[in-house]
Amino acid sequence: MSFRVRFTQDAQADLDSLYEFILKRNAGDTGDAGDWVVAERALDAVRNGITLLEISPFSCRKATAGNTFLRELVISFGASGYVALFEIEDDKTVTVLAVRHQREDDYH
Repeated sequence: MSFRVRFTQDAQADLDSLYEFILKRNAGDTGDAGDWVVAERALDAVRNGITLLEISPFSCRKATAGNTFLRELVISFGASGYVALFEIEDDKTVTVLAVRHQREDDYH
């Protein structure tokens, strides 16, 4: 079985924010564009991780004990990584609700 993976507007905004954060963090005071190579690698890591949701979303950990369909995907990147909060909508659709760095402590 194959699932279609879609992103909410908030989840897409999260990806944009994570990308921008890496660029700003690495830009420093020199005014250069930052390390876009690292930002691209981070985005690629998220994209590659998300492919698991196309084939096996139930293999990811439950986000809450009371909801079998709300889950989290841990995506490794460097010394830490990212966590994607998603919901299995039906037998064909998975919706990514939020993407955070593993060291962040909340979803919106």
